[in-house]
Amino acid sequence: MLNSKKIIVVLPAYNAEKTLEATYTEIPLGIVDEVLLVDDRSSDRTIDVAQKLGIKTFVHEENLGYGGNQKTCYAEALKHGADIVVMLHPDYQYTPKLITAMASMISEELYDVVLGSRILGKGALAGGMPLYKYFSNRFLTAAENILLAQKLSEYHTGYRAFSRKVLETLPLMENSNDFVFDNQMLAQIIYFGFSIAEITCPTKYFEEASSINFSRSVTYGLGVLETAVRFRLHRLGWMKSKIFDEKGKKLQI
Repeated sequence: MLNSKKIIVVLPAYNAEKTLEATYTEIPLGIVDEVLLVDDRSSDRTIDVAQKLGIKTFVHEENLGYGGNQKTCYAEALKHGADIVVMLHPDYQYTPKLITAMASMISEELYDVVLGSRILGKGALAGGMPLYKYFSNRFLTAAENILLAQKLSEYHTGYRAFSRKVLETLPLMENSNDFVFDNQMLAQIIYFGFSIAEITCPTKYFEEASSINFSRSVTYGLGVLETAVRFRLHRLGWMKSKIFDEKGKKLQI
């Protein structure tokens, strides 16, 4: 534990049979107190692999989507007493070796949220990120930085660490169950005034790593722009949005 903080790593899993073990074996278990996996109704042997590794596993009875998976991850982590929660994809695209650094930045109360950025440095393209994903990432990030008045290197990483207060404050149940959940959550973090740090994260793109197809990427991109516009309109008082309402539905703990 870092400064007596309970650190829990959550793994939102869907068909991660081939990459789960490689991901898990790199998690620094010396400083991590618990690892929780939420399986979103996988069609492969993800649950069997998780049980073989001794990971505490929660299984959705039906597929809820990426955002729905994360809602369960965070609710369970809070129920298990987490002070710091690190969300890591079990597809081995992001290195678990950064968990210590990310958790330390929150444990020392320097930041409320830490993001593992693929864009800082030259890791994204070197790691095999497709060009269309790279350029769409840069375009969407530029648009969001303008609308959200921030200077982040990217809003689309799936590697994030949060303080308990962040997860207890945000109305996460108002967010989508789909991929845009990640983006809505970051917009909420900014809206509610939490501090954000970024750390350079090498990444790997390979056949077994999860990735959404082009059509779903377009849907995600439109959702990202909609979220940023809703943020700006809500802040200006021109149009209210539940995802930025402090009275919105929070996680059921």
